[in-house]
Amino acid sequence: MRSLIVGVNLGGVFFDDNLKEFFMLAQSAGALVADHVVVKRDVPDKKFFIGSGKVEEISYLITELSIEIVLFDTSLSPSQQRNLELRWGVRVVDRVALILDIFAIRAKSHEGKLQVELAQLQYLSTRLTRLWTHLERQRGGIGMRGPGESQLEMDRRIISSKVKVLKERLKKIKSRRVSQRNLRERNRVFSISLVGYTNSGKSTLFNLLTKEKTYVADQLFATLETTSRRIWVGTSNKDIVISDTVGFIRDLPHNLIDSFHATLHEAISADLLLHVVDFSNENYQEQIDNVNNVIKEIGASDIPVIMIYNKIDLSNVQPRVEYGLNNTIDSVFLSAAKNTGVDGLTEAIINASNTMGQDIENF
Repeated sequence: MRSLIVGVNLGGVFFDDNLKEFFMLAQSAGALVADHVVVKRDVPDKKFFIGSGKVEEISYLITELSIEIVLFDTSLSPSQQRNLELRWGVRVVDRVALILDIFAIRAKSHEGKLQVELAQLQYLSTRLTRLWTHLERQRGGIGMRGPGESQLEMDRRIISSKVKVLKERLKKIKSRRVSQRNLRERNRVFSISLVGYTNSGKSTLFNLLTKEKTYVADQLFATLETTSRRIWVGTSNKDIVISDTVGFIRDLPHNLIDSFHATLHEAISADLLLHVVDFSNENYQEQIDNVNNVIKEIGASDIPVIMIYNKIDLSNVQPRVEYGLNNTIDSVFLSAAKNTGVDGLTEAIINASNTMGQDIENF
């Protein structure tokens, strides 16, 4: 669809980098970006988020460029979205809805599809005043309409019912994951989870460590499903399981974090987190902060972390390891794509797994 991107600069330091990221999000969703508009504001406008002057300017561009959809790199309130759509006569999609749409495209497993549907319904429930006609087709007609029940009340009831069913299904999946985790603990399996900002190279590193061929692409959210494999590092015969998890992103919708809690369970219950960073990205520190915020939100901040500074081949940096307290490795600089510096990561994993083994024996 021919799209127009609206980037709103509220004084952010990394606005240009964040706007580039949003272009990648739009392309990942299949949008054909015809043009973009940058709007500078101190505070959002209550009615349109952007000022009335910009609303008119964009209205002209929509006509001139035959725009079918306008994409906002920010979260809009239901009323702001509705007001803009009424003024422009085209669909308006905010950042949250765009991310949900990409997840819907990429979800492959039954669990992933359930999680995306739950997040979409929770997002939809705040925008029921827009009269979602597709709910009429899902309702089933005769026997569903209560006496004196309004369209809005029916839509709320339908969504509430679906959300309840989806949560029950995901609860059963989470229960199975807990059982698998308990089995690994009984067998003293050392578990590792790869976490990091989307497109940081987690899947490339996962394939390198596991000799697998999971899907890798230079795009946002190439990985949505958690994939776990056993690995052997160095000369160690220790049983190690490594998991590749969904990538995080700036302003990840809270209901998406909630919905993907079962998938992120691998990160919550891991013995060690490998936080993979795209070291070639100028904005990498902010990306680290965003990932750390999500790690805290899902309750995984107490798990030991080794920082993996990836893509050093794009930054003219030599592979190396850095040591922290107790002479343990806390940072590794490598290139998963070029297979350089991985020996340092292998050493870090062996040391961490040996430390865990000693803790278990001393327990």
